[in-house]
Amino acid sequence: MAETPQSITHRRVLKIAVPIVISNATVPILGAVDTGVVGQLGLAAPIGAVGIGAIIIASLYWFFGFLRMGTTGLTSQALGAERMGEVAAILTRVILIGLLGGAAIMLLQVPLFWGAFQVSPASPEVETLARGYMQIRVWSAPAAIAIFGVTGWLIAQERTRGVLVLQIWMNGLNILLDLWFVLGLGWGVNGVAFATFLAEWSGLALALWLCRDAFANPAWRDWVRVFDRARLRHMLLINVDILIRSLMLMAVFVSFLFLGSGFGDVTLAANQVLLQFVEITAYALDGFAFAAEALVGQAVGAASVARLRRSILLASVWAVVGTVLLSLAFAVWGGTIVDVMAKAPEVRAEARIYLPYMLLVPLLGVASWMLDGVFIGATRTKDMRNMAILSTAAYVLAAWLLVPDYGNHGLWIAFLLSFVARAMTLAARYPALERATEAGAR
Repeated sequence: MAETPQSITHRRVLKIAVPIVISNATVPILGAVDTGVVGQLGLAAPIGAVGIGAIIIASLYWFFGFLRMGTTGLTSQALGAERMGEVAAILTRVILIGLLGGAAIMLLQVPLFWGAFQVSPASPEVETLARGYMQIRVWSAPAAIAIFGVTGWLIAQERTRGVLVLQIWMNGLNILLDLWFVLGLGWGVNGVAFATFLAEWSGLALALWLCRDAFANPAWRDWVRVFDRARLRHMLLINVDILIRSLMLMAVFVSFLFLGSGFGDVTLAANQVLLQFVEITAYALDGFAFAAEALVGQAVGAASVARLRRSILLASVWAVVGTVLLSLAFAVWGGTIVDVMAKAPEVRAEARIYLPYMLLVPLLGVASWMLDGVFIGATRTKDMRNMAILSTAAYVLAAWLLVPDYGNHGLWIAFLLSFVARAMTLAARYPALERATEAGAR
């Protein structure tokens, strides 16, 4: 394939990124509606049941989150190398993996749910309602996990408008069914679960329709290619690396909350409120990281260092623009955001003490998120795994040194340093990525 770095334009980057940013903005809306409709029942238990049930289900699905990232890298590289048969075969593989993964959760639901409630015990009433919710939700696990893979496949081909359509359809249908089943039919917590169950299966049907062009290529059912041992092993290794990397990052977040709990309920609540700023930042910058994944993967597949560099440059330019806007927004409206999320005066006051750290979240986190996108697109997942381990170790060391003397301030500094450590260690591995891309051209 001829090198055409000029075809990587600002418009192309935004065409990939903006639909993802809009799509991500719909996610918290659904959670708010789920909570709001059961809140109309006038009881505390249904709200708690939907909350804890959704968290447990989401945590089980989270273990298959690697399917989205790994699929984007592999598909974009196959596309860059103009191996369209492999692009179609990857779609079949990830759908099958998603269906099998969901089936495994369905089969193991009894011990999985038991273990979840051992870790997060609830009152008998809440646990009973939550179990009923999860026993309905779990039957759409194959659809929900398969959608991870299809989403990654669409992103790799820069078809993020399709991802947006899929997200709006699923969340929109879910909200309408929430209102009908809970408020109209009086199904309570189970109504919320049935709404999500139907939305996820209909979402998979829509996702397959969005991918209908792949099914015009006979390679999608070339079972020798689909089940090729070498390709399956390569996919497995990539996904295991991503899973380990994600577990390391999750360990940082979980330990942050546990350590914060040692400073009292008010500080714990304030930290939880402030973590929403981190989530907002990640959702907002995801679009540019996804653009980097798709464009970098295609550049690596085409063995074009020129395209690789331009893809990273343009995606990063817009990520920096987003970073500056987010920091300014947090500086101007940070206090208002805290007030919306917390009603207790003592929690509001405590959160404001640490609010300046939120201005640094986009600035210190952007490089790590963008480099994640670069390395996912290049499928340099061993580097991602190893650097995540190193950055987690840096966080642990910083927390050990700073928390005893500086308390929650030290904890926030250690948390932010984990982003910096991940960015610095991945940046140190970037030259090897370029050398491997250049070697692929020979």
